[in-house]
Amino acid sequence: MDSDSQKEDEVPMRLHSAAEYLLRCHADQLRSILLSPDPKLHYPLFLEYAELMDADPTLARLVFANPTDYLRDFDQAAILAHKRVLKSMASHEKGIEKKFIHVRFNVSGSPLECPETFPSIGRVRVKHRGILLTLKGTVIRSGAVKMYEGQRTYQCKKCKYMFPLYPELETRNSITMPSVCPSQRSKPCEGTKFQSIENTTVCHDYQEIKIQESTQVLGVGVIPRSILVILQDDLVDTVKAGDDVIVSGILTAKWSPDLKDVRCDLDPVLIANHVRRTNELKSDIDIPDDVSMQFKQFWSDFKHAPLKGRNAILRGICPQVFGLFTVKLAVALTLIGGVQHVDASGTKIRGESHLLLVGDPGTGKSQFLKFAAKLSNRSVITTGLGSTSAGLTVTAVKDGGEWMLEAGALVLADGGLCCIDEFDSMREHDRATIHEAMEQQTISVAKAGLVTTLSTRTVVFGATNPKGNYDPDQPLSVNTALSGPLLSRFDIVLVLLDTKNPEWDAVVSSHILAEGESEESKEDEDLGNMWPLPILRRYIYYVKKHFKPVLTKDAERVISSYYQLQRRSAAQNAARTTVRMLESLIRLAQAHARLMFRNEVTTLDAITAILCIESSMTIWAIVDSIGNALHSNFTENPDQECILGNFLFTS
Repeated sequence: MDSDSQKEDEVPMRLHSAAEYLLRCHADQLRSILLSPDPKLHYPLFLEYAELMDADPTLARLVFANPTDYLRDFDQAAILAHKRVLKSMASHEKGIEKKFIHVRFNVSGSPLECPETFPSIGRVRVKHRGILLTLKGTVIRSGAVKMYEGQRTYQCKKCKYMFPLYPELETRNSITMPSVCPSQRSKPCEGTKFQSIENTTVCHDYQEIKIQESTQVLGVGVIPRSILVILQDDLVDTVKAGDDVIVSGILTAKWSPDLKDVRCDLDPVLIANHVRRTNELKSDIDIPDDVSMQFKQFWSDFKHAPLKGRNAILRGICPQVFGLFTVKLAVALTLIGGVQHVDASGTKIRGESHLLLVGDPGTGKSQFLKFAAKLSNRSVITTGLGSTSAGLTVTAVKDGGEWMLEAGALVLADGGLCCIDEFDSMREHDRATIHEAMEQQTISVAKAGLVTTLSTRTVVFGATNPKGNYDPDQPLSVNTALSGPLLSRFDIVLVLLDTKNPEWDAVVSSHILAEGESEESKEDEDLGNMWPLPILRRYIYYVKKHFKPVLTKDAERVISSYYQLQRRSAAQNAARTTVRMLESLIRLAQAHARLMFRNEVTTLDAITAILCIESSMTIWAIVDSIGNALHSNFTENPDQECILGNFLFTS
């Protein structure tokens, strides 16, 4: 009885300021926790660190400098405030007392978002140990959920003082007994014998994940670093492989397993206090109001010559490569993409388009891949032979006797762009699995007893060389060693053959020799003449966010007529003349409408989509030097040619 009364006296003194802050600023959350029916669950109480910094700077600094003790104190303060709210509730409200409440601090928008407390994973050092640390990365591995003992209450045999002890990760969750009784009485107890109290063990859910720093912020040749993160209680199973996360917690160390004749090391571990998924915030592209007004003014200037304005945008794509209008148009339409459609039954039709470049060496395929990766706000570049042990999809790895899933390139590029060079060199396993990843945008996994589905809402941009000399008389599957079903997943397949054309060679050589002469004059050009990479990235993100084009009746009629015509002559190219081709036409038409800064798909958009499909289907586009995508160039008066082309097409 004395120890209980003493405990009640000590708790308010130690935790008074924290409990008062919770009652003052987060009473609504405490009340909602009380109204939850299950008293055995662990409930989170979300706090903004910036708000605590404004309300009580001293307490905020203590949480930052000594999170190991003060985060635990905040949990106890939440229980104390929770009981006070329960006592103040009206009689008709049925609140249930909860035993486990965990305070979760979100440091977003606070002074802790600085390089010292928010380093990259590769820059984590010993100096970060013991402070409230925040790390950003991508989940590459997710372990199984386990249960471990997190707290046990002991009693001094001499003075009957009860105190909790917590296991330490550094010693593999073992509990270290105190040398003397920790009671803080005026007259020390100095007892050295303690006994465990029955039914006082508190168990927690426990999960280990591994996060890796983004490869986009690393330099060439730098290996991306990773760190183990421990999730507990309500944080368990909140993220999966492929998710972008920002984790705040306490940096500590964990003993590696004992191996004979091997030095035992300490592996860095982050014990998470707060986890925030940023999948919906993958784009960190900031578009100020003046830039959006610049886009609107650009299209206002080209109101009477819209195709000339479109071509000005396309010239900004991979400007170091001369010409290749068809390829640049295909890259733009692929990056912008169409609108995802969900029918009444819940079936989803993807909005992302896929592009494959098949061409001779030296035709600029890798240049387009790298430039497209820079244009996308989230991208992964890999090769068919140079992918990691996870391959392009996902693999099961064994770590510490436990099987875990490790995400591959397609999962890590979820919501962005996956560039695959040497596409024909993929492993057989990846080549079979990529079918589902490209069409259904998921990867179904059943490995080592792990059965799950991962999301791959990504654009696939592939490049490959033909198998030997390209033979126009043979199908594309024979020339590329890729199966017909895999090729049909690509919306556009462009073949770039380095055929001899003296006029084209003269123009290209003049362009290459003249590069660098007019660099100074280019700096002052406006958007009507040149689109730099940062503006182009913002434009692609802007049109994807603000435009959801719908098909007009005229566009539907053009697409339907073309599809029926192809079905009647399906014997020539049976692999492409399916419903999948119709879906590709709609996606490309919607992407072109977005590129043209419109919310409706017109006849012009439908015809452009058809021309892109034709460029990847017909033999003349490959063999004839006029139709060869490698020799396609920008025209002087595209709008006048479009009027004539529309007349010939519709007639």
